[in-house]
Amino acid sequence: MRFVAPARADVAAERFAHPIFDGYRPHLDLLTGTDWPALDELNRRMAAVDDRIRFVEQDAALLADGQHYELRIARDNRVATRASNWHDLLNALIWIEHPAMKRGLNARQVADIERVGTRERTRGQYALTHFDEAGVIVHLRDAAMIEAWDRHDWTAVFVDHADGWRHGHITVFGHALLEHALVPDRWFVGKALVIVSENPREIDIERIAEAILIGEILLDPLELRPLPLSGIPGWHPATGRDFYTTAPCFQPIRGDRIYPDPLRANSL
Repeated sequence: MRFVAPARADVAAERFAHPIFDGYRPHLDLLTGTDWPALDELNRRMAAVDDRIRFVEQDAALLADGQHYELRIARDNRVATRASNWHDLLNALIWIEHPAMKRGLNARQVADIERVGTRERTRGQYALTHFDEAGVIVHLRDAAMIEAWDRHDWTAVFVDHADGWRHGHITVFGHALLEHALVPDRWFVGKALVIVSENPREIDIERIAEAILIGEILLDPLELRPLPLSGIPGWHPATGRDFYTTAPCFQPIRGDRIYPDPLRANSL
């Protein structure tokens, strides 16, 4: 069933206190205000980090140019943005906060479109889209939990290795994830890239953005690990080990699924 976002008036300001929105707190006013933010305000904030990109209203006049969404960005630096729309507002905020990663995704999409056309999609395009919509970067100081994650032992991942989550960091990148989080207590699952690093998070993100751009990663959707976000300590009110075996987001691993090793800062 297709997700339908709630009306703006139906999302309480308190909803944005959830940790999933932590990376977007500089723009809390755009999320909690009574009115939808104007494109001029989004463009003002975008210009502070990348003055080439502009958000333009997706209306009939814009679509009349016949350009593919990704090609319009690459050729004209224009991001088609629907008015009064949570999905596109959240996409704009991710452009503002992570312009290098968004540009890398766009460049890769365009390269594949130019290679196979608009009627086909490559494995790489699926990976790029999954990350764009539902991506999460998990920054770990060590890889102690990876073996448990490989076998979907969610109790071990989130309870036995709870300190790994407290000392690591989460970068929520997918705008569809943020949109789903507008509704309390949904069971949603991110598509995670995991990096083991002692670097500050900003450096990890810079390295991942470069790796995306040059095609070192996100060549296949199977690179992405499922991450039930409700399991992260402090992200859901449920407690107790039973939660990790009974909630519908904690699925067993498919018998044939094998995940790649986590990224390492010194290997990117």
